[in-house]
This record gives sequence, structure tokens and C-alpha cells, in this order.
Amino acid sequence: MSKAFEKYFQDDIEQLTRSLKSIDVKKMDKLIDACEKTLKSGHKIIPSGLGKNVPICDKFVGTMLSMGLDANFLHTNTAVHGDMGMVKPGDLVIILTKSGATAESIYLVDLLKNRKGVQLWLLSFKEHSILADTMENTLIINLEHEGDLWNIVPNHSTTLNLIVLQKVAMELSKRMKLDLQRDFKPNHPGGAIGETLRK
Repeated sequence: MSKAFEKYFQDDIEQLTRSLKSIDVKKMDKLIDACEKTLKSGHKIIPSGLGKNVPICDKFVGTMLSMGLDANFLHTNTAVHGDMGMVKPGDLVIILTKSGATAESIYLVDLLKNRKGVQLWLLSFKEHSILADTMENTLIINLEHEGDLWNIVPNHSTTLNLIVLQKVAMELSKRMKLDLQRDFKPNHPGGAIGETLRK
């Protein structure tokens, strides 16, 4: 291992590894089980976040759709301006908030709790917070440091959210027994992936 690698990446890798190891595996399995049941019953998975978590949610939704799995992104801010209409009975909503105390997230959760048949999950980094202490389904990640100068820039937290959500998508592809030709290829007619699959 080069010294340059150690300088630039080793500490980050170690911190991210410790954070991932802090995740309760039983709760992770429970989340994936719930997502599987949601999809198999004809409903969708809806991640919701704001700020730097928006592109993380978009990436997860893009991955899901690319495999033919139903998902949609609900922006936490615009949800209360009509976008909540996408949330139907039987859907599963994953709320992303680092603190578990963001005012917009708390408001959205309170509203969604009154929607019958909607399952709510929290993906957060505080074992105890307003949302962590009041929501039934939570997946908490222990975060030692964001990896920036001040321990405040959304850096490691967003990376961890992406890893967790992408793992959910990958596990769902296995559990749903997706087929490359049947489920993935039709959604990729263009680009390098489309060319590779045509060959």
C-alpha cells in the first residue's frame, strides 16, 4: 500500500468501515424484507430527503428504476406543496435525516403517520432524536466524524446513506430474482451499457 494511498484514503476507509459495522444487521434485514413485501404487493419505495441527501435519493431511485423496480423520490420540502400525492396506501417511505430533528422531516413524518397503509422508515445518525424516539422503524448509523475540517459538512454521512440504499437495491434485485435480459436490458437501450447488452 503506497504512502499516498494511506494519506488520502486510509482514514476515510477505516471510518466508513466502522460506521457500516455499527448498523444493526437485524434491522437492515427487516428494512429489506419490508421493501421486498412492498414491491411484491404492487407498491413502491419512496426515499425522502433534502439538501445534500437529494442526489443520494435520486441515485437510489435511478438504480431501482433501471432494474424495473418501482421507486420515486419525494423531496421533503416540496412534499407539503402537493408532492405527497405520490404516496399511496401500501407504499414504503424512507426518511433520510442526519440529525433526526430537522423541522421539515418531523413535519412530513407527522403528516405521513396519518396516511393509512403507509410504512415509514428512518435512516439517520443519532440513536436518540425526535424522530428516532418516536418512529417504530429506524436504521441508525454511528458516525464518528464527517471527515471535513469542522465535522459539519455532509461528507461521510451522505456516502454512508448512498452505500446503505444501494445495498438495499442490490439485495432486492436478488430477492426479486431479477433477470438481466428480462428486467434490466429493456431499460438500457442506449449508452455503453446498451451497447454491451446488445452484443
